[in-house]
Amino acid sequence: MEQKFLTVSALTKYIKRKFDVDPYLQDAFVKGEISNFKQHSSGHMYFTLKDEKARILAVMFSSYNKSIKFTPENGMKVLLRGDLTVYEPSGQYQIYVKELQPDGIGDLYLAFEQLKEKLERAGFFAQEHKKKIPKFPHKVGVVTSPTGAAIRDVITTIKRRYPIAQVIIFPALVQGDQAAPSIVSAITQANDPANKIDVLIVGRGGGSIEELWAFNEEMVAKAIYESNVPIISAVGHETDFTIADFVADLRAPTPTGAAELAVPHIDEWIERILTKQTRLIRAMKEKVDQQRKQLKRLEKSYAFRYPHRLYEQKLEQLDKRTEQLVRNSQKLFSVKMVQLEQVEKGLLRNHPNSKLKESKGKYEKSVKSLSRAMALILAKKEGDFTNKLSTLEALSPLKIMERGYSLAYSESGELLKSAKQVNIKDMVRINLADGMITCNVMDKKERI
Repeated sequence: MEQKFLTVSALTKYIKRKFDVDPYLQDAFVKGEISNFKQHSSGHMYFTLKDEKARILAVMFSSYNKSIKFTPENGMKVLLRGDLTVYEPSGQYQIYVKELQPDGIGDLYLAFEQLKEKLERAGFFAQEHKKKIPKFPHKVGVVTSPTGAAIRDVITTIKRRYPIAQVIIFPALVQGDQAAPSIVSAITQANDPANKIDVLIVGRGGGSIEELWAFNEEMVAKAIYESNVPIISAVGHETDFTIADFVADLRAPTPTGAAELAVPHIDEWIERILTKQTRLIRAMKEKVDQQRKQLKRLEKSYAFRYPHRLYEQKLEQLDKRTEQLVRNSQKLFSVKMVQLEQVEKGLLRNHPNSKLKESKGKYEKSVKSLSRAMALILAKKEGDFTNKLSTLEALSPLKIMERGYSLAYSESGELLKSAKQVNIKDMVRINLADGMITCNVMDKKERI
């Protein structure tokens, strides 16, 4: 039997397809140590992922590695997610990485994302909940460690920019297991109305994610969200983001930046005031000059120089208007009098007494006319009745019977019209005009 040999390319392609359709090799989660790390000019990352017993080639294309917040290095232990496949030209299997994060903070990273998603759904990050930072605060509260560099930077910046503001420190632990309750307690204390805090800075200097973790705790997020005092978060460096940053009314990249956002620069405001003062003085001077020129024009005007002539002219106009008013009034009065007379005549014509008298006459005339018509109709009906009664009497069988005629009925009550309807000895009844007699047929003769 002849053996069938596969080419290397066909065999490699077959193995690659097996990898690509295996669901257990897609979205695989792998951890290990980075070695031979290289980032190409295209942005793609190439490295080897290894442990004590094995190694695998890894590739992370630029479209995926843009989202990572750290720079991978040789010797760094990482957690990754990716698809396993075979690179056909070399026949080596490798993993195409989709997500990458340092090992050791994976749990923290997951907790961060879960809490962030939960609070976002609850509306903790909603823009409409953010409170406005006052422009000119009298008292600035600071929740941080009293011995760290952050508090010195904040105080120095505020005193330099806005020395009239009072800085009140609310000491708190900013790392460790007790840091979150300590921060919550300090925020609660700062919200005491007796302290009259206008704006509150909550933060600390830079550090690792573990050192900054207190600001990712849910209790701290709730304390910031429920604060009545506007809060500026200032946690770590510019690249550090915590849950507190998302919940706060305003985020600052650093504690120094928070101090700059909390208070205005007094020198800038003095310069603004002086500039506005200069503009105001110049505008007032221009306005006074403009009004002075207008006054001079008025003083030179005809009305200012000869006011009595204007007065005389107005008196003459008043006389003419008065005469015109009198004429118009008289004319209007005459027109109204004519209209009044016409209205009075109309009222007399339409007065109820006149209408009543007219209606009464019409009524009496109608009654007479109706009586005459009824009498004519009644006479005609009586004549018709008499004629019809005479005709009816002439046709009545009773009238005929009065002249000697009678009606014969059989014993069963049948009207006898022929001799053939009875037999000898039958009993018949004869109706006369004044009564009825019963007879027995003794004989009958039929007329031929």
